[in-house]
Parts: sequence; C-alpha cells; structure tokens
Amino acid sequence: MKKGLEAFTVRLKALRERKGINQAGLADILGCSMRNYQRIEHGEINVPATTLMALADYFGVTTDYLLGRSDDKN
Repeated sequence: MKKGLEAFTVRLKALRERKGINQAGLADILGCSMRNYQRIEHGEINVPATTLMALADYFGVTTDYLLGRSDDKN
C-alpha cells in the first residue's frame, strides 16, 4: 500500500460495502477494469483526481472525507 492511502482504502471499502455494491459493479460505474478498481481499493495506485471526484459524488461524501483528511462526510 502506498504511504498515506490507509484511511482512503478503509473508507472506500466501507462505503462500497454499505452501499451494497461489489468491486465489479463499482468498476463498471467508474469505467475501469475490476483489477484497476481493486488496485485503487487496496491502495496500490494513486487515484486520479477525476476518479476521486466520481467516488465522492457516488457515495455522497467529500473528497477530504474519502482521503481521511476530515471526519465530516459533508
């Protein structure tokens, strides 16, 4: 896992599971392969800003929340 992505990976997985969507489904929504999404969720790659914004919009949270920079989801 890349340094600094620990909170992001934990929050992303929790949000995905809470929404009841699997990795393949979220990969489809993002327009990427399931393997690429898995690498994002496991913190193996840095997330492009556009993907980060799409994830925040999909889950209804801020990018700062996703990144672990804030505990405020709104």
